[in-house]
Amino acid sequence: EVQLVESGGGLVQAGGSLRISCAASGFAFEDYAIGWSRQAPGKEREGVACMSSSDGSTYDLDSVKGRFTISRDNAKNTVYLQMNNLKPEDTAVYYCAANWKGWCNDGYDYWGQGTQVTVSS
Repeated sequence: EVQLVESGGGLVQAGGSLRISCAASGFAFEDYAIGWSRQAPGKEREGVACMSSSDGSTYDLDSVKGRFTISRDNAKNTVYLQMNNLKPEDTAVYYCAANWKGWCNDGYDYWGQGTQVTVSS
């Protein structure tokens, strides 16, 4: 059974940092592209960042470039999103997702349940 379980969300003040994690199981993690998306209240889900199976990273939002860093640890079947200098507009539920093709910008096949990140002003 494929599982993606996010953790590490919480409440943080503006300007603070948070690292969220996604633990994967049930598939060949190292062969998949893994990404993060987010959904704020009343808004559509949007892609944030993705890392391919060859460790190439892409950032879908200009607003997070230079502040967020995606990484993966294949030995732990885990992907991380380090978020620095957080802003209230980063408040959202963050989801991790996996793509069996191994490359980014091609949608996702599996999704986690999400973790809430709230940034107070």
